[in-house]
Amino acid sequence: MPSYGATVGFVVDYPPADGSRLVQDMSAIAPSTRATAFSETRDRIVRASYALFSRRSTRDVAMDEVVAASGVAKATLYRHFPTKDALVLAFLERREEVWTLGIVEAGARARSEEPEGRLLAIFDVFEEWFQRDDYEACSFVNVLLEMGMDHPLGRASSVRLANIRGMVSRFAREAGLRDPDDFALSWHILMKGAIVQAAEGDRNAAARAKLMAAPLIERYRA
Repeated sequence: MPSYGATVGFVVDYPPADGSRLVQDMSAIAPSTRATAFSETRDRIVRASYALFSRRSTRDVAMDEVVAASGVAKATLYRHFPTKDALVLAFLERREEVWTLGIVEAGARARSEEPEGRLLAIFDVFEEWFQRDDYEACSFVNVLLEMGMDHPLGRASSVRLANIRGMVSRFAREAGLRDPDDFALSWHILMKGAIVQAAEGDRNAAARAKLMAAPLIERYRA
């Protein structure tokens, strides 16, 4: 029956037909295995930090909390993320994947086949989001205000906010609206305003914003 020898990096089979030991070099296999394990551990840490950073101030979350939530050793955490800022950057990247692309853009496209309808559907997505008991507001705005534009995390958050405007601009371009980038700036004001108002406790903020959004589309129609 195959077993592992004591020498790291080799597989030793006992016993082959001729009574000798067969030693197979694992150098071609081990790197990919280690890479997979490394990636899985990194993802585990990011998922644990996501739950913490999305609901609280990033400054308020201690690395020890991430260690406890992820179930990895502190040395392992710092091997993947040497600094807390590096971990927050990974969180912002994941937030964009999960929220901007996976919830807002995908949700708006799923709700309407009409380009203008997709723009308005953003606020329908927000309506569902605002009703959740775990509504957490916008992490990009939160980190930007917390850290400021002079900090790398503030700049990274600003990039993610610009990417949201890029999404709106694409929707506007698909709808044939004039000056889609300028339109996106105004539209984003409505989006961010609704998010902040919902954080104050107004669960109808999305519906209010949607009412103000329709005339804005009319204004930018070519």
